[in-house]
Amino acid sequence: MSIAQLDPGEALAEANGLTLCYQSFGAPADSPILLIMGLGAQMIWWSDDFCEALAARGFRVVRFDNRDIGKSSYISAPPPDIMQIIQGALRPPYTLEDMARDTVGLMDALGMAQAHLVGASMGGMIAQVAAIRFPERVRTLTSIMSTTGERGLPPAKPEVYAAISGPPPLTAPEFIETNVRVAELLRGYADAGEAADDRARATRAAARGLNPAGGARQLAAVIAGGSRKEALAGVKAPTLVIHGVDDPLVPVEAGKATAAAIPGAKLLVLERMGHTVPRALRPAIVDAIAAHAR
Repeated sequence: MSIAQLDPGEALAEANGLTLCYQSFGAPADSPILLIMGLGAQMIWWSDDFCEALAARGFRVVRFDNRDIGKSSYISAPPPDIMQIIQGALRPPYTLEDMARDTVGLMDALGMAQAHLVGASMGGMIAQVAAIRFPERVRTLTSIMSTTGERGLPPAKPEVYAAISGPPPLTAPEFIETNVRVAELLRGYADAGEAADDRARATRAAARGLNPAGGARQLAAVIAGGSRKEALAGVKAPTLVIHGVDDPLVPVEAGKATAAAIPGAKLLVLERMGHTVPRALRPAIVDAIAAHAR
């Protein structure tokens, strides 16, 4: 369990047998949106201004640290051998369904009978699983730069996959520099303003607490998740899929496949968007999520 001190606005909730750190924006009585972040990323990767803009549209916005990251519970299990996970010779310490149960458990703790789920990358996978397993709890689903997990979709660019799957940084300075470098790869272009944001966010994340082994366990859950294509055909929640044309980690074909798998899903493909939510596109993405949730 992380022992870092809570920052202003942060709180802890017991969910699915774990302690999750979360933060709320907007009026408690407003319709809730839960933001689920991706692999190895703390909740602050949903930027403050993004959360505030959604809240200004009339929603109670909740972002939270997934298990094994930030200030939420760390799992007591050795880092798994990823090759054995890929080969099916080893079970992961936990699954995407376990993480979906974390999300629903947080909803229980916060008194939410239903919520609009918005997930990015691995968070999109978790949101998809929640919509499959707990349909009565998911009012709408928004899957951003995510995938069905089916075989045959185009893979990540080798240099990008290598950057995110290599040995994790063990110190705060290494973590910050690695995050700035990886963020540029994921974005697909150099931008001084975005790089400054990346450095500030990584510095803040390092101060909130590092758990190098957590990313490997989360990656194992993603790999072991398999294909959700058939199960997604049964999703009843109104669904919006958002994806960038230039995504180098989860190519845009994966977003198109997700929209095709879910009956009635809407697809929004954005130019000049890689595997990040760049500042220039945040207003359009906020508008799309808010319109969908209404």
